[in-house]
Amino acid sequence: MMEERANLMHMMKLSIKVLLQSALSLGRSLDADHAPLQQFFVVMEHCLKHGLKVKKSFIGQNKSFFGPLELVEKLCPEASDIATSVRNLPELKTAVGRGRAWLYLALMQKKLADYLKVLIDNKHLLSEFYEPEALMMEEEGMVIVGLLVGLNVLDANLCLKGEDLDSQVGVIDFSLYLKDMQDLDGGKEHERITDVLDQKNYVEELNRHLSCTVGDLQTKIDGLEKTNSKLQEELSAATDRIFSLQEEQQQLREQNELIRERSEKSVEITKQDTKVELETYKQTRQGLDKMYSDVWKQLKEEKKVHLELEKELELQIGMKTEMEIAMKLLEKDTHEKQDTLVALRQQLEEVKAINLQMFHKVQDTESSLQQKDETIASFEEKINQVMSSMKQMEERLQHSEKARQGAEERSRQLQRELGCRVGAPRLQTTNSHSFWENSSSLEKELKSEKEQRQALQRELQCEKDTASLLRAELQQVGGLKRELRALQDEKAELQKVCDEQEQALQEMGLHLSQSKLKMEDIKEANKALKGHTWLKDDEATHCKQCEKEFSISRRKHHCRNCGHIFCNTCSSNELALPSYPKPVRVCDSCHTLLLQRCSSSTGS
Repeated sequence: MMEERANLMHMMKLSIKVLLQSALSLGRSLDADHAPLQQFFVVMEHCLKHGLKVKKSFIGQNKSFFGPLELVEKLCPEASDIATSVRNLPELKTAVGRGRAWLYLALMQKKLADYLKVLIDNKHLLSEFYEPEALMMEEEGMVIVGLLVGLNVLDANLCLKGEDLDSQVGVIDFSLYLKDMQDLDGGKEHERITDVLDQKNYVEELNRHLSCTVGDLQTKIDGLEKTNSKLQEELSAATDRIFSLQEEQQQLREQNELIRERSEKSVEITKQDTKVELETYKQTRQGLDKMYSDVWKQLKEEKKVHLELEKELELQIGMKTEMEIAMKLLEKDTHEKQDTLVALRQQLEEVKAINLQMFHKVQDTESSLQQKDETIASFEEKINQVMSSMKQMEERLQHSEKARQGAEERSRQLQRELGCRVGAPRLQTTNSHSFWENSSSLEKELKSEKEQRQALQRELQCEKDTASLLRAELQQVGGLKRELRALQDEKAELQKVCDEQEQALQEMGLHLSQSKLKMEDIKEANKALKGHTWLKDDEATHCKQCEKEFSISRRKHHCRNCGHIFCNTCSSNELALPSYPKPVRVCDSCHTLLLQRCSSSTGS
């Protein structure tokens, strides 16, 4: 690896030197056809490929130097234009071609050295793509960056369209770097020989790399041959399986034909049996037709009788169901009204209890208010008395203070006179003694007045405390008055509710009495229906009431209430019954009974 790095370094120096010399002779502007420029890109490609890690994938091994060049876009935002333009070129289909196009564009921008310097400064990112002893990971990489700075002098005009960068062969042409041996000195000749030997070693290393790649391709071919043999084995197994399935299909077809023959035989046997059964059926059918005609006549007669009976039965069932429905409805109404009555009575009792509680509370509050008013009046009288006594005491205090001040001034004057007149007569001493006695008596009176004043102040403080308590009680009394008003309003509202509920109870009582009467009427009618059966016309030969025999002139008539049969004279009345929507025929006895019932219900 060290020898390869040294060889690549020498080749890079030579290629840059030759490129600069040729460019200076041409005027510093280069085209894509310039041979030293093409050799420079080949050497640059070899430098970037040195020590590059091989990435394995499903397709095969991938060894491309475009991967590390893509990092420049992340590290240096200015290189984003190069990366996007390289990706958008439709002619480029391989990573090697994109890498070569990237080098062309970077050289035209005169920033190839800057971009590679950014890459070498971030060796922790390059370690993903290169081996530790690669040229880009060692010091030689920085040397190459320094050499590339000199290329910023050149102006490269390279056209990427139309060039096949994917299929170019990167082989170094050493003929550009070999010169005439006679023009050089001895030391320089030695250096050139060493350079040529290094180049030879480099070419041998390249051949070694190519032999390695040939070996990798051979292993790939072996793997593909193995997979091909496996696929052939699987194909043979699949063909065997197809043959076995075809044999099974043939067996199933044979079985299907056997089953079809058996089914055809069974069908023929069943056809013969059905023919015999048809002949016997025809013979028995003739005798059955005669029997059927006789039975059909009898059935028609019985149907007529049955229809008449069903009509009578339907009438009775309809009357009974109507009565039962009416009874159930009335019972439901009565139960609901009784429940509402019970609930209303409970509400009335609760309202009465609340009214009693409110009344007792009002009485208690009124009595407590009267007591508190009396105590407030007595306290106000006491406060007035205390205030008057306080005023009197204050006046006395003012008089006593004035007298005390006058006595003090006199005592001062006497002391001055005594100080000036030491040898005064005894009369003056007697006067001074009397003055001192007067002053001592005044001081005693002042002390007693001070004590009285302090006692009065204490009493006044006590009275103030009681007054503050009375004010608080007055505020409480005001709150109680508000509560009393609110309770009185609630009482009035509850009284209104109570009156409305009493009215509702009265109305419900009236409705209940009416429904009870209706229930009794329906029960009696139901009893009458249950007790009396609907007589048939054949059973009655005489009228139930007048007992006259029926004839063509005296026809039979049913009473719709009791169900008995009467003549026209005994059942000429008509009344509306609960089971009939219109007035129907009723006998005389039922007519009188129903009229009495109606009169009693209207009277109640």
